[in-house]
Amino acid sequence: MRLLVLSAASAWVLAGCVASNAPLGEMPERRMPPAIAQAVPVMNQFGAPEPAPVTRSNSQIAADFLELSFQMESGREIARLSRFEGPVTIAVVPGGPATLSADLDRLIDRLRREARIDIRRVAHGQDANITVETLPRDRMQRIVPEAACFVVPRVTSWAEFRRARNSRDMDWTTLETRDRVAVFLPNDVAPQEVRDCLHEEVAQALGPLNDLYRLPDSIFNDDNFHAVLTGFDMLILRAYYDPAIRSGMTRAEVAAVLPGILARINPRGQVGGGAGAEVATPRAWIEAVETALGPGTRDGLRVAAAERAVAIAQAEGLTDSRLAFSYFALGRLALGIDVERSVNAFLAASELYDRIAPGGIHAAHIDMQLAAFALSSGRAEDALSLSGRAMPAATRAQNAALLSTLLMIRAEALEALGRASEARQVRLDSLAWGRYGFGNSAVVGARLTEVAALSP
Repeated sequence: MRLLVLSAASAWVLAGCVASNAPLGEMPERRMPPAIAQAVPVMNQFGAPEPAPVTRSNSQIAADFLELSFQMESGREIARLSRFEGPVTIAVVPGGPATLSADLDRLIDRLRREARIDIRRVAHGQDANITVETLPRDRMQRIVPEAACFVVPRVTSWAEFRRARNSRDMDWTTLETRDRVAVFLPNDVAPQEVRDCLHEEVAQALGPLNDLYRLPDSIFNDDNFHAVLTGFDMLILRAYYDPAIRSGMTRAEVAAVLPGILARINPRGQVGGGAGAEVATPRAWIEAVETALGPGTRDGLRVAAAERAVAIAQAEGLTDSRLAFSYFALGRLALGIDVERSVNAFLAASELYDRIAPGGIHAAHIDMQLAAFALSSGRAEDALSLSGRAMPAATRAQNAALLSTLLMIRAEALEALGRASEARQVRLDSLAWGRYGFGNSAVVGARLTEVAALSP
């Protein structure tokens, strides 16, 4: 399932508009201009993405595949691989958000082209392998409190899930072949969050059930930097549905055929030696991250948990995305408490991400935070440079919430530099992306006001 606190693409940027110790409500603010409030532009939406090719060796990808496919997020082992056999059909229960249908069609097209999965959409009421149903978030959370969205086997509706939720039928480890799966999404959140949930839950309905914090280029990662399926994810799904693999195979049986599959479908990965020994993610680190970013924890305890995650990662020699994410979480959580500590944590995360995934979505999130700091400090040129540097990655990753916030920061920086006409156009662009990233006009307007309050 997609965790609530990490699920919204806007979660990272909500804290990014606070650059002093003062609560946001106590900061001087400039209200959204009336002309903007009355003329919010039409929603912008992304077209087909162009995912970056996978750069890791096939031996490492094979190790990733096995860990993703034969273990649950809790650490429980999965004895046998399960998947759909034959063509896959997917249907949507009527009543979903207006943007859901087009986003699903784009996803299905990508799954057919990139993952080579024989999947097609059918009308609701026909027998479908995957049923997508939407409902209010609070109704979902009465049953699964921490989930933003989730996927369950052997049912086709919310009513059926409620009746069966405590039965063994809901246990993925008991499957040998997938036949019926239900995906549950919220229908009262921003379009981007619906799409993000759709990508992750449909991917897990089809393929691996695990998430790994050590993967920097995958949606199968609870850091949730990636909003849509990446090139790595499509490669994993393509291997998952290769004819050499079938439902019921054990880990050893899959491991035996996987090198040949990857050599055939990803010849560029036939480089280097064997897979390096990946350090398993310590359960104590996962618990520290979940405490820091999960619901129901006081601010002081969140910061302490993030610091604990940094310390655990360092002690365990985790110099990869797990240490970087620890610093990133600390930077976010220290924003309203200790600005200097926050900036230093973001810079430490930036240095690590520049090595792990240069120019990627991780760096874009950090640049947005640093641009907000620059704007609040009166350094408009720096805010313009940092936001401009982040925009290509935000666009490639199709993160409208991040892109909208970057554009809002740019508009304020341009205004401060006396470039009012450019600022007006950039602000309008930010609103168009904000409609998709944040939802309704009121939420977009509130975000614009928050960002405007940063400018001295």
